[in-house]
Amino acid sequence: MSDLRADEKGPIGIFDSGIGGLTVAQAIHQHFPNESIVYFGDTAHLPYGDKSEAAIQAYSVRIADLLLSMGCKVIVIACNSASSASYELLKEYVNGKAHVINVIDPMVEFVAKQLADRKIGLIGTKRTVQSGIYQKKLTAINPASTLHSLATPLLAPMIEEGFYNSQISHEIVWNYLSDPALQSIDTLILACTHYPLIRKEINEFYHGKVEILDSTQIIVQTLKDYLTGNGLLNPYSEPKLQFLVSDYTESFEASTQIFFHQKVSLTWHPLWN
Repeated sequence: MSDLRADEKGPIGIFDSGIGGLTVAQAIHQHFPNESIVYFGDTAHLPYGDKSEAAIQAYSVRIADLLLSMGCKVIVIACNSASSASYELLKEYVNGKAHVINVIDPMVEFVAKQLADRKIGLIGTKRTVQSGIYQKKLTAINPASTLHSLATPLLAPMIEEGFYNSQISHEIVWNYLSDPALQSIDTLILACTHYPLIRKEINEFYHGKVEILDSTQIIVQTLKDYLTGNGLLNPYSEPKLQFLVSDYTESFEASTQIFFHQKVSLTWHPLWN
């Protein structure tokens, strides 16, 4: 049954600490061209990966308030750190005014059902890896499953600064992926929405012999199932794309225009006045 207060014409709200969630937003825009999107990049507080759980929860609640005030029918937490720290809280806080989707559960369900016999590695922020949330959720579905996880804290800040597909990123990526924790894996989960931007470099390291999983396509399917099942697909064809940031950065504006192939206007919206 659909959320009682949801409107099919309402936008899809998406948030992340910075540009990483744009990988999710772009995939959603491509697959749902009729849907309006409100994207919030919490650039004043990036990266979330080294923040406390309490801090991330405070940011997430403020952002949810904003997205609800803009009539969002769905809120996508396009950040693994925020998904880990804030998903359960936001579900309770939103209280049916919008449907909340995180980037962790759909990936865990896919891996547990489709890849149970694989030797799976995972890279993510310190917050995501130290929480152990992927392993906990995976074990709950398949007790025999084991993840070989490695915190890669330099990657998200590096990508935010525009250092990807470069000599600098090449050296850092090679250094991390050479860690013994990831030896002999046949599948690698990119447990950070920034990491699809260095997917090519990761694939080059493994010479195409390791399957690389990111959450973008899995989130698209999860969103499709929800919108279709609840009669909330927007039948109209006048979508609006809105991009908000808690602190203006030129790199964020440039990245947004690259992702969406059009000139965009950023709206500055601090979480605290």
